[in-house]
Amino acid sequence: MSGRTSGRGSVEAMSDHGVRRPDHATRRAALRDLLVENGVDALLVTDLVNVRYLTGFTGSNAALLVYAWDSGEDRTLICTDGRYATQVAEQVPDLRAEIARASARRLVELAGEWQTGRVGFESHVVTVDQHRGFLDWGTGLEFVAVPGLVEQQRQVKDDYEVDRLRAACAAADAALATLLERGGLRPGRTEQQVARELEWLMFEHGAQKIAFETIIATGANSAVPHHRPTGAVLAAGDFVKLDFGAVVDGYHSDMTRTLVLGEPSDWQRDVYQLVHEAQRAGREALEPGVACAAVDAASRSVIEQAGHGEQFVHGLGHGVGLQIHEAPGIAKTGTGTLLDGVAVTVEPGVYFPGRGGVRIEDTLVVREGGPELLTLTTKDLTVVD
Repeated sequence: MSGRTSGRGSVEAMSDHGVRRPDHATRRAALRDLLVENGVDALLVTDLVNVRYLTGFTGSNAALLVYAWDSGEDRTLICTDGRYATQVAEQVPDLRAEIARASARRLVELAGEWQTGRVGFESHVVTVDQHRGFLDWGTGLEFVAVPGLVEQQRQVKDDYEVDRLRAACAAADAALATLLERGGLRPGRTEQQVARELEWLMFEHGAQKIAFETIIATGANSAVPHHRPTGAVLAAGDFVKLDFGAVVDGYHSDMTRTLVLGEPSDWQRDVYQLVHEAQRAGREALEPGVACAAVDAASRSVIEQAGHGEQFVHGLGHGVGLQIHEAPGIAKTGTGTLLDGVAVTVEPGVYFPGRGGVRIEDTLVVREGGPELLTLTTKDLTVVD
């Protein structure tokens, strides 16, 4: 069964922080330029994150058909199933909505009825079986693989997005500050206990979700880049690595801080200072027009020159936004150059298996004249007594 709900006029609401809500129509208009460049008449958007970015819809089943023509907004439409009929009318008042369980199929059928011609599809997320279905459902259509078009557009954050990223980072900053003020990071507690308390504090400070599974790694576990919290007990003299983030209105923060319980040893001071310098070099390299691989090299070279290149085992950073890992990738193998307004992380680390390790990570926005720092917790070596 299929049907439709009629759209209403656009809503120019303001966020709780006084920032205008995202202008989805402007985002779709920008996407149309990319569709023209790629020689397609329309794009079938099936990735739910991209549907959200272009419409504001947050349900678990949807597809979007965006037309490339100047007047394409008149025919552009979203489809979801009956569970979300009310939600789609509220969240997407400016588009016509089709109601059908098989959302992508319904839009492909309509594209065929309208003799659309060349229809782009998100080949990086579409399965082989889904593609076969497109060919069966879309009479007279030519399907063209156009991977990553919306993701390309999503790299540059608008004012609303940066505001939401700031709010997510502020929730994480405040949670860590409260954890330390309460004495929540102390010998005798387990990694799991610290992780759960830190996550709850992010909710108390405005998070709606946690951005990813929180990493709390003490002692030798701090040498494992993506250690999962266990019953390991924090002890005096340990490094404690905390990698965590909050989500506000869909936007993610990402921050890592490494602290030490009690007076640090010489080797701990040395490795911390090395990572601190490498992280600063990476931040300072963030400029529009700079190659992503060059940013990685600026930070990595500091660690390599100290003789610990083999202990830096991952890329320097990644884009962040509606997903915790987005384009661009900042690594040795990273491609492309940074653009003004791209939100990224910078997170070098040095790890000594069986002994301990340090990672320092910030979320930043690339700007002319230097990046905007969103994670504000100090990066000086913090000694927890």
